[in-house]
Amino acid sequence: VGPPGADVEPNRTDIKALGLIVPRHADEALQSRSSWERIYNQVEADVAGCVVFGRYRIIEMELANHFNVSRTVVRDVLTRLRERGLVRKNQSSHWIAGPLTAQTVKDHFVLRTMLEPPAIRLGARAVSQARLETLLRRLRGAEEASTAGALREVEAIQTEFIECCVLAAPNERLKDLVRNNLLPVTATDRLLRRLGLPGDPAIITELRLVAELLLRGATEAAVSMMETHLQASLNRTIAQMKIVAIIPGPGVTAAYLTPVLD
Repeated sequence: VGPPGADVEPNRTDIKALGLIVPRHADEALQSRSSWERIYNQVEADVAGCVVFGRYRIIEMELANHFNVSRTVVRDVLTRLRERGLVRKNQSSHWIAGPLTAQTVKDHFVLRTMLEPPAIRLGARAVSQARLETLLRRLRGAEEASTAGALREVEAIQTEFIECCVLAAPNERLKDLVRNNLLPVTATDRLLRRLGLPGDPAIITELRLVAELLLRGATEAAVSMMETHLQASLNRTIAQMKIVAIIPGPGVTAAYLTPVLD
């Protein structure tokens, strides 16, 4: 793997080609990991592409047959989707996806407003100045770039902003709450992008203002700007969901997704 800081690409080799004796249980675990990673992105895309249109049941056996994988692999995938807030289990232990509603989004943003601005206040002194300066340069670059170029990396920039400015708080429980609440919010944003809805360059400007205020030591102003950003983000998301509401439902869904009629 090379020495630290050498920026050397690791030499990845199939462990079986090294002549090592791999216990059966370890081999099965490696194969399972490889299998769920291979299909996860496609399953997430299939699920995210339909939840805004209603409630769907995911049938484990059909999902396993669809991708020619084991039920163990299917459960690995569904567990990770549940962690991201895209699926859940109902009282009958059926896997259910959706519906994604305006109220669901509002609920998550209420929690964001309760958690993230206080986290910024709590962690302001612990923020890495070097990391914050790097983030600010990235935000300014995205703001000055073309709209399309800026929005292509907005998700990555938002992730770095949260890691740098919000999760600097020295409270592990608070950080866990922030992360868990953000999973379905991020999934919603990704879904709206996949449906072809444009992002808003104002996101970059709002985050840049928060970062600048933190760098200047204006913590309370940064907290206030974060609250403004969250309200604006909620309004943008709800407006886009209203657009989606008039779009006809998906003409074709994956075979393992069955509409649930209310």
